[in-house]
Amino acid sequence: MKKTAVITGAGSGFGLETARLAAKRGMNLVLVDVQADALDKAASEFKDVEVLARVVDVAKAEPMEALAAAVQERFGAPHFVFNNAGVGSGGLIWENALSDWEWVLGVNLMGVVHGVRLFTPMMLAAAKADPGYSGHIVNTASMAGMLNPPNMGVYNVSKHAVVSLSETLYQDLSLVTDQVHASVLCPFFVPTGISQSHRNRPGEFAAPKPTKSQLISQAQTDKAVSSGKLTAADVAALVFDAVDHDKFYIFSHPQALAGVQTRLEDVMLLRNPTDPFIDKPEIGAALRAKLRAD
Repeated sequence: MKKTAVITGAGSGFGLETARLAAKRGMNLVLVDVQADALDKAASEFKDVEVLARVVDVAKAEPMEALAAAVQERFGAPHFVFNNAGVGSGGLIWENALSDWEWVLGVNLMGVVHGVRLFTPMMLAAAKADPGYSGHIVNTASMAGMLNPPNMGVYNVSKHAVVSLSETLYQDLSLVTDQVHASVLCPFFVPTGISQSHRNRPGEFAAPKPTKSQLISQAQTDKAVSSGKLTAADVAALVFDAVDHDKFYIFSHPQALAGVQTRLEDVMLLRNPTDPFIDKPEIGAALRAKLRAD
């Protein structure tokens, strides 16, 4: 029986590269993206596997419910679900408009929530019906779900929530089955389209004129993302390695875990949060100077 992969954010970045690897494994593909032209281009790549491509805003419950029903009807329960769609937003946390919060939490958090609440029951039912079935859910968070870098608070909040959701999902699944597993992907800066995700920002969440801190954050993110040495294809390979070996945490840049250790030590020692620029004080000094300048 052919396996099926459901991938959100499949039109570019991690989603597209993961779809390419899934296709190499002969999986049926369910490709989901909010950007129709990118999705059409992605879907046209795959000639040798069955493809169901859907333009869906993952933040919205009804389109996601319709997607899940279509997947069930066409392929049955999926074997691999990659809740990957995401958007970015920065700036000082009190300067984010309500529309920023609604947009970012809608895509980054509720998109994962919908994927989990809709596909997990299908996978558990398949596991119950077939002892040979195995399934895996991977949720895309970020190193910003493990750390709290300044000047990008809304994004941090959304990704911390995805880490918490994913850890809970892992524990909850272990209570009820040995056949369905979960992982969380925490990439650092990798060249993908996320730094330009505002291109797909819905009109209902139109952004007000950006503040100085938001412009600074955008420029820093653009620079960091574009200079990343690891590729989206490298990260997709890490995703399937985690699925194959039942690894929960997927880190693209393990060296960044030193910051996680420092954060946890802050908590354990009841110490105020450590300066995130302690190893590169010149970067922190430059950021403070920009933000404090009139």
